Amino acid sequence: MQNYKRLLLLICLTAPVWVFAQINVSGTVVDSKNNPIQFASVKIKNSNAGTSTDASGKFSLTIPGKGGVLDVTFVGYKATSANVSAPTTDLVITMQEDVGHLEEVVVTGLASSTKRANVAHAVGVVSAKQLVGTTPQATVDAALYGKFPGATISSNSGAPGGGISIKLRGITSLVGNSQPLFIVDGVYYDNSSINSGQNFISKAANQGSTNFQENPSNRIADLDPEDIERIEILKGASTAAIYGARASTGVVIVTTKKGKSGKPRIELGQSIGWQMQLRKLGMRTWDTAKVRATYGASGLTLYNANGGKTYNYEDELYGVHGFMNNTRVAVSGGSDKTSYYAGMTYQDNQGIVKHTGYRKTSFRVNLDQAVTKFLDLSVNANYVESNADRGYFNNDNTGTSMGVAYVSTPSWVSLYPDANGNYPNNPLGPSNWMQTRDLSKHNETVNRMLLGGRATWKVIKNNMHDLKIIALGGIDYYTLNTKEIFPQVLQFEKNGNGTNGALLYGTTVTRNDNYSALAVYELNPNNGMIFTTQAGVNAINNNLNTIVNTATQLIGTQTNIDQAGAIQVEENRIISKDRGFFAQEEVNYKDMVIGTVGIRGDKSSRNGNADKLYYYPKFSLAFNATSLLDVKALSLLKVRGAYGEAGNFAPFGAIYSPLVPINFNGTTGSIVDVTRGDANLKPEKQKELELGLDAGVLNNRISVEFTWYKKDVEDLILKVQVPTSTGFSTGWQNVAAIQNHGVEIGLNAVPVLTKDLRWNAQLNWWKNTAKVTRLDVPAFNVGAFGASLGTYRIEKGKSPTQIVGIGDANDKVDPLTNLATFGNAEPDFNLSFNNNVTWKNFELNVLMHWKQHGDNINLSSLLSDFGGTSADYDKKSLDPKGILVNGDYRIASFGHTARPFVEDASYFRVREIGLSYTFPKELFKDIARVKIGFSGRNLINVFKYNSYDPEVSNFGIDAISSNVEVTPFPSSKSFHFNVSVTF
Repeated sequence: MQNYKRLLLLICLTAPVWVFAQINVSGTVVDSKNNPIQFASVKIKNSNAGTSTDASGKFSLTIPGKGGVLDVTFVGYKATSANVSAPTTDLVITMQEDVGHLEEVVVTGLASSTKRANVAHAVGVVSAKQLVGTTPQATVDAALYGKFPGATISSNSGAPGGGISIKLRGITSLVGNSQPLFIVDGVYYDNSSINSGQNFISKAANQGSTNFQENPSNRIADLDPEDIERIEILKGASTAAIYGARASTGVVIVTTKKGKSGKPRIELGQSIGWQMQLRKLGMRTWDTAKVRATYGASGLTLYNANGGKTYNYEDELYGVHGFMNNTRVAVSGGSDKTSYYAGMTYQDNQGIVKHTGYRKTSFRVNLDQAVTKFLDLSVNANYVESNADRGYFNNDNTGTSMGVAYVSTPSWVSLYPDANGNYPNNPLGPSNWMQTRDLSKHNETVNRMLLGGRATWKVIKNNMHDLKIIALGGIDYYTLNTKEIFPQVLQFEKNGNGTNGALLYGTTVTRNDNYSALAVYELNPNNGMIFTTQAGVNAINNNLNTIVNTATQLIGTQTNIDQAGAIQVEENRIISKDRGFFAQEEVNYKDMVIGTVGIRGDKSSRNGNADKLYYYPKFSLAFNATSLLDVKALSLLKVRGAYGEAGNFAPFGAIYSPLVPINFNGTTGSIVDVTRGDANLKPEKQKELELGLDAGVLNNRISVEFTWYKKDVEDLILKVQVPTSTGFSTGWQNVAAIQNHGVEIGLNAVPVLTKDLRWNAQLNWWKNTAKVTRLDVPAFNVGAFGASLGTYRIEKGKSPTQIVGIGDANDKVDPLTNLATFGNAEPDFNLSFNNNVTWKNFELNVLMHWKQHGDNINLSSLLSDFGGTSADYDKKSLDPKGILVNGDYRIASFGHTARPFVEDASYFRVREIGLSYTFPKELFKDIARVKIGFSGRNLINVFKYNSYDPEVSNFGIDAISSNVEVTPFPSSKSFHFNVSVTF
């Protein structure tokens, strides 16, 4: 008892010493030019305690005990540290810029990452500043144009609300999904493009090769670009293999913003601007001779009755200067145990066509909590509500869409309503496009909730061992409502011309969830070797249900489905369940030799055998010779190689022979469809070898990345003809293979670096070449609208994106097929050039993009020729003999050669340009950082392509035919005035 009292007395006497022993530190974080770095992270080493610098680069914190080490990090700068052993109020910490981004941390596994300098594969990274720092972006997909190598991007429409195709390193499927897999904060993000049923009116798919002709948007458009911290693009199979059977088309990993310890940070942003038609083609000029030649005597009577007056219908349809408004509010901060981020964005963008536009409200909350010393929790939530009015465009076989009706109507026919609002019938076509624009409705509304969570249990952590158990998962739930209203007053609906009015109401309910459990063990025996082992299991469930109700024979002006004489319902359900495991080992020897080996096993209900595991291995090795060479000017010299495999599912339902409903003599039932399923169908598999070299000199002021790859995509799935003796006419089979090989080169440089002036330049060049290496069926045409107009042909030994068609005596025709090759959708190369120049408080950003060759099938010109309205109709630039004008030449070619319909889609454009000015902080007493600017998108465009934009296609999301256009909604250019305030 006496000893106990003495121990208690000793504790009481010494407690003030060890409880209150602490050091107060304050200072400033600056760059090499002594400019303050705001919002840099300052943490106490081996602790969660820390803070972040304010708008003036200042910080203050308390270090318990007798001192310690401060770790300072900030994106774009090399991590640094400072020893603190005594109280100080004027500590200055200088950070050196990470010119080559070698300190940047990139993903190497499902739960591991490493410095960019150590990775053994090509890395595509888009930062928050690159994504939206120059120009406000309505959608994430639009923001990705030209910002990373290895991608071919095309839009399936210029309509508001997004809708693009991203193909990474070439064609990876012939009929399957061609879009990369999106992962947002660990949640598998649905990016479906869902049709509205518009084909019921347009009949577009009656002759085309695909159903993707209804101008659908992508659901990645729901993600708010302002919320994103960084995007990593896993282009190669060696990196995507860890995601297994869903990753052969590549993986896009999106990380959203998080809070940092320190006082609350408040960001306010406002942008207003206008968007307008990217390029005007102009109108054909008319006289009586041209009218008589095109429309005959009856047309001349109409022309004279109107007194020869013409109207600028191009401006009438596409001439709206759409107002664009973007409002942003975000709050972030935290303590040593808790960090939070909350953001809200409201967008309201009017389209360039009357009654079109895009409105979106997005809320995001991210919360990170250190529950105990050994347990961390992270939760993120995102709610999005969007509303898009996309118009009625793209191909149709009824002449009723606005684009087709516009090019079919000469400018001397009046389509304007009378004083009572009654629209005249179009005397030369089935549709008055002005009436369709003003009276029909084409809307899609989305309500989406994304929830994700991550729990990390730090089982062991010491100098040698670090073991973590991680559980993560998420739910992606949304409803999409589409509305197509074609009132009975429309010319093509009344008087027996159509269905006396039509309503098409679609509802899609999607619920996707994914769950993973994994362990990560790091062994550091302090001999220069570091071993990182990870293994785990995961489950992915998808459920998409689309119901389209079509009502016709409407009662008066009613828009309720039940107020109609005829109603039909179609339902499409896509349900899949995937289960898998993964394991990976990474070995790092003194950042000099870095090797990785891993494997993923997946099984799925979409495979012929739902219980069979398919395996996807990966291997990579990097050797960093920088330290061995001991060359002062050399900052980095690394050689690397990687190999990996990844998969792609068959189209949903391809393993089954479907049943179709039938009504026979009043009795309902089902009969077997003519397409046979294949119970032995295997997933498509990609195998890729990648080799590369990374080098940097002068402290990485100049650095280069070179990558060569060869990618074989095997067991490609096609619907092929089968012997009729089987009872079927077609069936799904694994019958083809494609090989892609290409080169990607990236050059980063800081050509100018002075106290006041800095110029950062990034140049990316890439190309891909593909050919069909296996084809177990006869060569066939696919996509587009047939050989007379130009189509794609799948043929062994040839490119899968070659464009062929019928030819005449001037064309080199294959005698076996009677077809000529007119081009290839694959470009010769792409080159992007991004520049960032800062001078004092001014900043200039310019992003340029050059695409060399790559052909489109342009059918907009032919349709306008048939209407006699082509702007270039009377020019003589196409006929080799110099006899026929362009319009007559294209019409005369129809049915004889597809040559004039295949056009070079090269372009050069300034995708983004922005100039901003940051006010001196003294003006606002160091309380706020205020920045104003002007920016523009697609303001400069140079191309000879004979339409509105060579990047817009009717089949943007299709695997093959993504370079075909038939009067799509044109693209826009825009300019914006921006102001942001950060407290």
